[in-house]
Amino acid sequence: MKKKTSAKKANFSKESEILVIGAGAIGGITAGLLKRAGYVVEVIAKHPGYCEKIEKEGLHIFGIRGDHRIRLQAYPTLAHTKKKYDIVFVAVKTYDLDSLKKDLPKLLYENSAVVSLQNGLVAEKLAAIVGKERTIPAVVGWGATMHEPGELEMTSEGEFVIGCLANYEHEALPFLQELLNHILPTQITTNIMGALYSKLIINACITSLGALTGLYLGQLLSRRKVRNIFIEIMREAMAVAEKAGIKVETYAGKINYYRWLKGDNFWANFRRHLLIQLIGFKYRRLKSSSLQSLERKKPTEIDDLNGAIVKLGKKHKVPTPINEAIVRMIHEIEKGKRQITPENLNEGVFDRFE
Repeated sequence: MKKKTSAKKANFSKESEILVIGAGAIGGITAGLLKRAGYVVEVIAKHPGYCEKIEKEGLHIFGIRGDHRIRLQAYPTLAHTKKKYDIVFVAVKTYDLDSLKKDLPKLLYENSAVVSLQNGLVAEKLAAIVGKERTIPAVVGWGATMHEPGELEMTSEGEFVIGCLANYEHEALPFLQELLNHILPTQITTNIMGALYSKLIINACITSLGALTGLYLGQLLSRRKVRNIFIEIMREAMAVAEKAGIKVETYAGKINYYRWLKGDNFWANFRRHLLIQLIGFKYRRLKSSSLQSLERKKPTEIDDLNGAIVKLGKKHKVPTPINEAIVRMIHEIEKGKRQITPENLNEGVFDRFE
């Protein structure tokens, strides 16, 4: 990590001051379970009345890790906090990153760790706000749903993967691994961009198709046509990664995209479809985070999911027609020009996947 001069540095111990920005499904569960594990955790919750609810009633976290009600100190904005933090977890939507520019740097020590729990390839955007030396991207490999503010269900197990941007190594990594192990197993990688891209591909399939159709993952992946679209999204994404020089990591220790997409005979296709069906069964109760956003009349993160694949594809002259169509259709839903329905998969661009 680059050295600077400063009077006080961050402390990485049980007494670390931790702030979680965003009290939705991922941020709220992360904050609550860390507080339950005995750490000093505060949270930013911007919705009216949500802060008071968190402080008085607590976050109700339930699902695969039990049923808990956990109270925390909560603030509506960063400007309401009056101290610096050793560790900051950023769990806001990717399009809300710009709102952190003014106040987040004021809350940091020279060596504070700022961990992105966000979807997509937004690490560089966060680094532009807090500095590359402080930025620690994380892959969130588990599922959660916010049924309403403060009612947070952990729907599937998984892992965290954390790492630093190229040419940086943060001293907090071992402590962050210990910290996040209280929630789910956490790995440290030296190829965080490859790990993020791996998660991006899964999100571009599951999150975006869920938003288009309104279906839970189990319902979604039980359909052969959807599985064929799923595979084509991956093919486009991997073609882009090859041209961009990204070494895509195995997702969740199970999905090796290079091996998975290899071959085009009957048995190779059978294997791919079987694995997708197994994923659909295991995570059948998973509800797309983009679908949850649309249901709350909020925009999605599509520009940082399938849109990121499209943008990178254009940069490297790799065609991505299926990802482009999905981006277009979800923007139409956001604008009220299209309904959320499985009928969206009857668009002509998807005809060849019958």
